[in-house]
Amino acid sequence: MGNTRSHPTTHLARRMFELLEPICLVTFLADECNEELAALGHRTYWDGYFASRAAPLGRVPAHVVHAAFYNFADGEVARHIPKAWETIPPEASVAARERGSAASLRRILGDELAGSPGLVRAADLTTKAATSAPTEGRVMYAGMRTLEVPGDPVARLWHSATMLREHRGDGHIAALVGACVGGTEAHVLSALEQGIHPAESFGRIHHLPKARLTAVMDGLRARGLVDTDGHFTDAGRATRQHIETLTDELAAPPYDALSPTELDELITELEPITATLVATGSQ
Repeated sequence: MGNTRSHPTTHLARRMFELLEPICLVTFLADECNEELAALGHRTYWDGYFASRAAPLGRVPAHVVHAAFYNFADGEVARHIPKAWETIPPEASVAARERGSAASLRRILGDELAGSPGLVRAADLTTKAATSAPTEGRVMYAGMRTLEVPGDPVARLWHSATMLREHRGDGHIAALVGACVGGTEAHVLSALEQGIHPAESFGRIHHLPKARLTAVMDGLRARGLVDTDGHFTDAGRATRQHIETLTDELAAPPYDALSPTELDELITELEPITATLVATGSQ
């Protein structure tokens, strides 16, 4: 792990993102979390999403959630917040998200892997990293840090992986702001990186008003980030790479809490867990 510790941007932070992201994705892709939130009374997927993910921030108004989440279009958050909290307390929503996500992990991993000493060790080391980073400038991460860490190893692994996901997300937003790339613009750059063309067809933004998407694309063309056909320019590709590199760099500090031996151990224990999740698409 010597090289990993020497080059956290290109090695450690990216590798940990690859290993932890499939754990977090069960929240959004598997059924159990949505079922738990629906059982509380949330009428739609997005009601449950906003109510549960924003819950660690407390009962803040929509514009605060919009600012913290960053990548939703104007008005999208306000369709759900604070309405989703009027009859269902934020605390109930965040607890339902944890229950459902842990249930998804147990189902996908199976009894043997979910109950293994390796998973317990992975949960312990992930938690050590996730509870060790500074919170300054990390709004979503700081909110997650106010929550109690679960005792159950599967729930603890999900919870701590999600803390690290929000920590990385806060850094990603900082990188986007520094590059003067807004939330919708970020989706366009991500779509182009994935080979989606036209970028306006990307699932995260295709529903937005045509005039809004046209304005976004025109703005990116004016900055020289996309060409007349809507493809990356060299400058656009470089900007996207700069954002990703800086995001990795800013995501590295939590892992300073782990020794090189612990990092090796964490990666080793996470690999079979992640492989199982990837094989099912975290569903």
